[in-house]
Amino acid sequence: MSLERMFNLMAEKQASDLFFSVGSPITIKINGVCVPINQDRLAPQAIVSLLAERLTDAHFRELEDSRELNIGLPVQGIGSFRLSAFLQRGSISAVIRFIPHDVPKLDALHLPEVLKDLIMERRGMILVVGAAGSGKSTTIASMLDHRNELVTGHVLTFEDPIEYLFRNKKSIINQREIGSDARTLQAALRSAMRQAPDVIFIGEIRDRDTMSAAIAYSMSGHLVVATLHATNSAHALNRVISFYPPETRQALFQDMSVAMKAIVSQRLIRSKHGGRVPSVEVLMNTRHIADLIERGDVPAIKEAMEQSLAPESISFEQSLYSLIQADQITREDALSAADSQNNLLWFINNAGKPLSKAERQQRQEQGSDASFSEFTLNI
Repeated sequence: MSLERMFNLMAEKQASDLFFSVGSPITIKINGVCVPINQDRLAPQAIVSLLAERLTDAHFRELEDSRELNIGLPVQGIGSFRLSAFLQRGSISAVIRFIPHDVPKLDALHLPEVLKDLIMERRGMILVVGAAGSGKSTTIASMLDHRNELVTGHVLTFEDPIEYLFRNKKSIINQREIGSDARTLQAALRSAMRQAPDVIFIGEIRDRDTMSAAIAYSMSGHLVVATLHATNSAHALNRVISFYPPETRQALFQDMSVAMKAIVSQRLIRSKHGGRVPSVEVLMNTRHIADLIERGDVPAIKEAMEQSLAPESISFEQSLYSLIQADQITREDALSAADSQNNLLWFINNAGKPLSKAERQQRQEQGSDASFSEFTLNI
């Protein structure tokens, strides 16, 4: 089977990923489940031959030198594919992710309405966090395209590699791929100010320099949207804090309390009706939350969300409860995805009423399962 036929199969089946690994059949992932497409076990040369349909000699040299290769593969009429090839036990393996041609509408993704308001902000920072494969890229693409349809301006993206391809509507969107359009992310960010952006999208924040640039741009009148690998809002804040040495953290807390607009955390949950649906936690930077960020009190932020002391914010447990009520997911799947099963059970048993501080403390004293705030890093 050719690589082109596999791309068509992925589009037809709406598969998210394609796997090549020596000694195993070619496998695709559909709705989070890996399915072999045949019974033939791949030999090393078979993988090389398949990849050679799209890779150049220069690509193979980079793979040999760096021991990995990450590039985008646009396919006309189908969409884009993100290839990650690497060496394992001396042979080439590869994972190819499918990115559909059309950017989905926010409404079609069943995401909270507040995301429409967030992406229309004039300045500040929005972090979209989640595990790999949780749908962060799709959510951000939908948010950016929503703005693209409604207002004029310049959207500048820095991606590694480019995933969704945007068409200019009311806005001008310039997409820069790190490695081909810019040598490094740091160099691209340094020159961004001269390119008059209204919105800056950073594909992933991995280090202190990138985080500092995101904060600086968001505090100088730009809207910055970026992704971060984290499980929820509290974990995201702790990851940001971990980029900085202790002696600089007080200044970081002050900047974050001003710059942050929201942290959006996402997980994909198996739907009762086929496919997967997003469960979304949203931490809005209200005055109360800003005060807690300025103090560096991450556990108190999680507690404020659990007690509904952060207006407009949505905890994962509230989101999961809503999906149960809408008959989208099973109770069992919701419990397995919750940060705190006890908090979710409280919502289920009390028709969505938030857990009070006294009730929460009583449950902890009785030995119930720990919430995230109980094992958050001590800053």
